Amino acid sequence: MDFSSSDITDNKANLLSGFPSSGQLAAVLAGRVFPAYREVNGHIHTPYSFSAFKSLDEVFSMARNENIKALGINDFYVTDGYDEFYNGCIKNGIFPLFNIEFIGLMKEKQENGIRINDQNNPGRIYFCGKGLDYPFHLEPRLMEELSEVKRKTQEQIKEMIDKLNLIIGRYHPSLKLDFDEVKKRFARELVRERHLAKAIRVLAEENFPKPEDRIEFIGKLYGGKKSACDMNNPAALENEIRSNLLKAGGPAFVEEDESSFLDPVKIIRIIEDAGGIPCYPVLLDDSSGNFTEFEKDPEKLHDSLLALGTNLIELIPGRNNHDILKNFVEFFYDKGFVITFGTEHNTPEQAPLSVRARGNFELHPLLKEISWKGACVIAAHQYRRARGEKGFLSGKKTDIDQRSEFEETGRNVIEYYLKHSGYEN
Repeated sequence: MDFSSSDITDNKANLLSGFPSSGQLAAVLAGRVFPAYREVNGHIHTPYSFSAFKSLDEVFSMARNENIKALGINDFYVTDGYDEFYNGCIKNGIFPLFNIEFIGLMKEKQENGIRINDQNNPGRIYFCGKGLDYPFHLEPRLMEELSEVKRKTQEQIKEMIDKLNLIIGRYHPSLKLDFDEVKKRFARELVRERHLAKAIRVLAEENFPKPEDRIEFIGKLYGGKKSACDMNNPAALENEIRSNLLKAGGPAFVEEDESSFLDPVKIIRIIEDAGGIPCYPVLLDDSSGNFTEFEKDPEKLHDSLLALGTNLIELIPGRNNHDILKNFVEFFYDKGFVITFGTEHNTPEQAPLSVRARGNFELHPLLKEISWKGACVIAAHQYRRARGEKGFLSGKKTDIDQRSEFEETGRNVIEYYLKHSGYEN
């Protein structure tokens, strides 16, 4: 069976539903010597939310070049990219992990000034769902609630565009941004803050060919503050535009309505209804070695996450000091948690898909192995769900025996997939 030429890619179906049973998989792969780990990346954003990538074809080309064997789509609020991602993974011999990300609000934490995994906004919590069912489905009432949140985010963006147009109009009345045009040119399903920064950069480039005129235009938008960016560095310029105009304190900033955020309990309900595993994305240390109040004590964080209902965490190691990361990951893995790594790619900067720690520091083999095992757990969960079986049970306790079983099953699932993909190394 050659997955790369299978008609399965032309249908909304899940290849895993036709895989052999777990016992048969073990028998088929018996006697094979497996590596301690494969290169994996469990968290990337795609153009369906905001991404450093121009297309999914670019993602798969990079993944192939870097020998990534399992890859996780992880867009904000949407699963619209699942079909294209799934087909691309099959065509390129990469195992697909289906994820989603939300931004929630813990009101009590906000009132007490406690930062969770957002450095700047107390009470705000990023939360992921891992290993969602493919094809995606959600109970209609929950789908309506999710759609309402997305609608609120787009209302906020439209208000920001109105403010931007007022600023632009003071200096150049003929120039303006249009929501539908921004969405058509730069976004897919949702227009986000970063799309607006990109739209402003492009507006400057298309209307002011000379760099000096472009600098002058951008400076006017900043209220007379000269841009410190090289106009030939799009990523840096977009970050600067976002910081000066769109973030809190900027003239085009619009504060989100509380109804734009879901309660974590509701987020978990949506994730589980969609077949996924609740996952807490850990911020960990910043470049100065500081932690949020919620994360600074590993023991308390461990208890808080179990109370919240998850024993699966994810890190973006590129943010973190390697030694701090290693100590943290070892602590939580010894406690029975499932752990995954990713690169996010939710900024304009293009970077490799291979996961490294801050400063492009190569990960210790133990960290790579733990990350690989985490991806295997998610793969096993997706496989069992696709076959109508019970998936990984995340909740208010840890079960090391369950984790071990899913690690082994997931390894067999991915190795079987790679064996028949036509791209096995």
